[in-house]
Amino acid sequence: MRRFTRQRVVPAAVTHEAADTYPADLVEDMATMGLFGVTIAEEHGGLGLDLGTYTSIVEELAWGWMSVTGFLNTHVMAASLISMFGTDAQRARLLPTMATGAVRGAYSMSEPDAGSDVAAITTRAVRDGDEWVLDGTKAWVTNGRMAGVVAMLVRTPGVGGGGRHGDFSVVLVEKTPGATTDGGITVGPNVGKLGYRGIETVELSLADHRVPTDAILGGVPGRGFAQMMAAVELGRVNIAARAVGVAQRALDESLAYARTRTTFGVPIADHQAIAFQLAEMATKVTAARLLYRQAAADKQAGGRGDLIASMAKLFCAETCWEVCQAALRIHGGNGYATDYPIERLYRDAPLMVIGDGTSEVQKLVISRRLLEGHDD
Repeated sequence: MRRFTRQRVVPAAVTHEAADTYPADLVEDMATMGLFGVTIAEEHGGLGLDLGTYTSIVEELAWGWMSVTGFLNTHVMAASLISMFGTDAQRARLLPTMATGAVRGAYSMSEPDAGSDVAAITTRAVRDGDEWVLDGTKAWVTNGRMAGVVAMLVRTPGVGGGGRHGDFSVVLVEKTPGATTDGGITVGPNVGKLGYRGIETVELSLADHRVPTDAILGGVPGRGFAQMMAAVELGRVNIAARAVGVAQRALDESLAYARTRTTFGVPIADHQAIAFQLAEMATKVTAARLLYRQAAADKQAGGRGDLIASMAKLFCAETCWEVCQAALRIHGGNGYATDYPIERLYRDAPLMVIGDGTSEVQKLVISRRLLEGHDD
């Protein structure tokens, strides 16, 4: 993965990031390597690797170009949902083609008026004979245009259990990759973004879109919220790993620059102010890496992973943002120039702070979990 990142990913970032163009050749190379089947079981044609290995792969890819991890992450989350909760028929039909990358996956929770507040989702699936009819709009769908299957959280009113989240279901929406319209699905234009460029982020509008009854993940409606939260834990560990990859690249670039850039007759690394800054950056990156690896191991072990996943996502994301800011300062004016990768890393870093739940949401999850069972 390190060789692939240096030889293929880094040049692709130079070619595609500034122009915000889709790197089709790079995605095809990822499919050829088997990366889209990285966590899919071998019985379905995947590599069957554990989450520790997967997140290490994510870190390496993010070192080269963070956007590449987006092509992989949402696909892996969709495949994991099907692997964990799908019926035997859903797994047998979808996972083999997802493992090869012939069908790529996406997952979708957010809507124009529903982000962190999942309970505000309004997209609905209503039963009509042997079909479900979907209506609504989903926002911030990464891979939304090129995906062939989207694991989508919707409301199924009157179906499922009670409680605040009892009428949520995950629907496996299959569509034609690259199509702008497809049977009641309209794919919006790419959202222009500060960073995370080269990968499509779109709105999906659904108007009387019909799917068969067996499109409900696991075959039983009303279980969608718990299913999607399990995938979100995986997504948060992924974000933590990619944050460390970006931070490590910023540190590596800063170390190289500090050794060669001279001021007052000496390399800037010889100035204590710069040397101490590098020491702090390296310590934070190392601590962040240990935390995301612990989160991956805990998730792999099958326990409840929301506490450690949120801790990893919070600490790694904030560390990435701090390290990229420090790297920009070390580079001075050159850090602001597009001739150096620092300005791209600086633009990519904020995604870690807000993607898959803001830092504030992570603090809320962490505090609630810590306080459970401690009420007087």
